[in-house]
Amino acid sequence: MTETGARVALVTGSSRGLGRAIALELGRLGFTVAVHYATSEGPAAEVAEQLRAQGGRAEVFCADVSQEAACTALVKAVSDRLGRLDVLVNNAGITRDGLALRLKADDWAQVLETNLSSAFYLSKAALRGMLSRKWGRIINVSSVVALNGNPGQANYIAAKAGLLGLTKALAQEYGARGVTVNAVAPGFIVSDMTAGLPEELKRSYLARIPAGRFGEPHEVAAAVAFFASEGAAYVNGQTLAIDGGMVMR
Repeated sequence: MTETGARVALVTGSSRGLGRAIALELGRLGFTVAVHYATSEGPAAEVAEQLRAQGGRAEVFCADVSQEAACTALVKAVSDRLGRLDVLVNNAGITRDGLALRLKADDWAQVLETNLSSAFYLSKAALRGMLSRKWGRIINVSSVVALNGNPGQANYIAAKAGLLGLTKALAQEYGARGVTVNAVAPGFIVSDMTAGLPEELKRSYLARIPAGRFGEPHEVAAAVAFFASEGAAYVNGQTLAIDGGMVMR
């Protein structure tokens, strides 16, 4: 078994979308994958079956990652069933869009808990094992809107921007002990959401993207896989925008 093949990766929210693409890419590269879902058991099981069909090992786990106790239990379950946890991809997220003056307190809290607090809870639980083995990778899935804002998404943007701060804090705290923490900030990626956008709105978005197209989920997955690799051992505390050049810093 290769060194990568012995590694175990947990990808939250991996029953569909970006999480699914990330799980499949890590599985293709030899990682054992913990496929996580909150409500979509069927699609999560399909991802796990696809991973097994391509010769990998995968198990399915359910948890409400907005709750600290559930996050702690999820990390323990993955470690108990798969033997360890080496790579944590904090991808789970929800949206509750609305202009700030109309945004309900529950919509603010739910998005912050699911998109940001979950990453802290899971990282805290996963770090203990990573530190004991002196090797670990934490990759936070943020968004390009955390870099340039967007109307009607104050809660989502606050959470995604918070992930960037969390990334830097953890990178500084644990980088000397073999654990790297990095983030990806996807731009407009082909998905069910972008497919449903009005054509006029699509054209306006595309006009802001030098690449002249929307990104594909596998392009985000490739970046996450790099951060999870041995080759990224000296990359820490960084945010990679995967947006076709829409935001340049």
